[in-house]
Amino acid sequence: MVYLQAENITKSFGDLLLFENLSLSIHKSQKIAIIAKNGAGKTTLLNVITGKDTPDSGQIVLRNGITIGYLSQSLKLDDSKTIFDEIYQSSSEIINVIKNYELALLSDDKIQLQKWLEKMDTLQAWDFDVKVNQIIAKLQLPNGNILIEELSGGQKKRVLLASLLINEPDILILDEPTNHLDLEMIEWLEEYLMHSNCTLLMVTHDRYFLDRVCNEILELDDKTLYQYKGNYSYFLEKRTERIETFNSEVEKARNLFRKELDWIRRMPKARTTKAKYRVEAFTEIQEKANFKKVDKNIEIKIASTRLGNKVLEIYNLCKAYGENVLIKDFTYLFKRFDKIGIIGKNGSGKTTFLNIITNIVNADSGHFEYGETVVFGYYKQEDLKFKEGQRVIDFAKDIAEVVAPIEGSKISVSQFLNYFLFSNSMQHTPIEKLSGGERRRLHLVSVLMKNPNFLMLDEPTNDLDIMTLNVLEEYLKAFPGCLIVVSHDRFFLDKISEHLFVFNGEGNIKDFPGNYSNYKKWANKNVKAANYNIKEIKPDKSPKQIVEKFKKSTWKEKKELESIEIELNSLTIEKQEIETKLSNGTLNSDNLNFFSKRLSEIIKLTNEKELRWLELNET
Repeated sequence: MVYLQAENITKSFGDLLLFENLSLSIHKSQKIAIIAKNGAGKTTLLNVITGKDTPDSGQIVLRNGITIGYLSQSLKLDDSKTIFDEIYQSSSEIINVIKNYELALLSDDKIQLQKWLEKMDTLQAWDFDVKVNQIIAKLQLPNGNILIEELSGGQKKRVLLASLLINEPDILILDEPTNHLDLEMIEWLEEYLMHSNCTLLMVTHDRYFLDRVCNEILELDDKTLYQYKGNYSYFLEKRTERIETFNSEVEKARNLFRKELDWIRRMPKARTTKAKYRVEAFTEIQEKANFKKVDKNIEIKIASTRLGNKVLEIYNLCKAYGENVLIKDFTYLFKRFDKIGIIGKNGSGKTTFLNIITNIVNADSGHFEYGETVVFGYYKQEDLKFKEGQRVIDFAKDIAEVVAPIEGSKISVSQFLNYFLFSNSMQHTPIEKLSGGERRRLHLVSVLMKNPNFLMLDEPTNDLDIMTLNVLEEYLKAFPGCLIVVSHDRFFLDKISEHLFVFNGEGNIKDFPGNYSNYKKWANKNVKAANYNIKEIKPDKSPKQIVEKFKKSTWKEKKELESIEIELNSLTIEKQEIETKLSNGTLNSDNLNFFSKRLSEIIKLTNEKELRWLELNET
């Protein structure tokens, strides 16, 4: 069943043509990803499809009754609303009941709680409520009564994502959904979408996510849309074939053009039918010969300022903000060619660690010894600063006239920009006209141009297109210095990291030898082994039985029973979620210690609550 069709749509901004006569269709249960370079028009295409923008020509045809949910990069939430107000926006009766039930849980109004407990039971909404709470918990959203204005940008995006997943629109459209999510959230969302029967259209740079979730790839390249019926691995194979075929055809046309051009110049005056046909064909050959071949990336030799044997030595580093301990007694001696990935939940201290190394933030205690030859290059999560009207090439030349001296040779600024996919025409473009991803790329280039030998990158993959990521990975693999990368991009970490610093959120940093996939396998194996003999505890009462007992109790007993029974239900759900993760092998490894301890706490708390519940029922 076709849900939506885009028919011959064209869109431009001034003289910039993004796409022309583009057509696509979205069918029920399709999971489609759009891939393109930054600035090619991916987000604009999503805006046109969702009606946020209008095409210059063509039309979008939406099937009657079909709803669209859109996670855009420009968040527009009402700051005066609460989290629950944003999440529960559907007119669905069951979602409205769940919303009021969750609000009653947060209040002390026993009458309202009893009312909504009974309605939950009448609508058999308990399974859906578990799903709702799972989504809220997995996206780590705070208390539902908190106002939107109190949230960070990342939290606001997760609120909008939770709302879309809970309200289940017919077509789910996601623009870079993994940005601002930590690894645990990304892997949960990946599993959720993999097993969901939703209809999905998304833009993402996360290649593992693409490979596992999507069954069709649309590539927007040079204003044209190419379709690949398969996942990301299939796309890579077929795209290479397409480019090689195209380049071969252009080369053949150029060879034929040279021959025909010579014939045209020598053509006799007699105009035979055959000669006229050949002249007409010449024009077509000329057009094809003038096509620009798809060039492979230029190659440059990577160099850095010489780095001595002593790089950086950290002894007994500690850092906390109040009771929130981020780093506890950490010691490490960096080596010349270390390539380290840093992973951990949001707020676990990853960026703080980089800021301490570069003296932006002071440590609470610890000793540091820096090598005399160390030159830091630090790519931070901040906007690019530039002068109004400044062109890309001028911005780069303000940093350096030449880049990366190698054995007496030098690379021009223009060559270096070319390496990172800034074409000659783009280099003369004012920076304010660049897309967000293109500005991030230029920011990254500005750090690399300074020829550091100790490179630190904080979430460098955010907003970069896949083509740029491939170039960056090759650059970093050849980088002859020390490298630390904070990233939630598993594919990226697998390509460039040789060992990991794992931040567990409680101050401990584990040094793991290997890349992310190695760590994930090790962590899953150890979690399963540690929890092999844990038995499942099932709830003693159904929601309906809980309501019946609630009605028969005295007022004082009702108050305590209400609290205990709700806590028991919550503990049981939480325990089942953890055990499901353990059995599926998908529990995030960053929190192994936390979840093991939490499971023991749940079992102990459940036993205590059940004993008290029995005591109250015997009175």
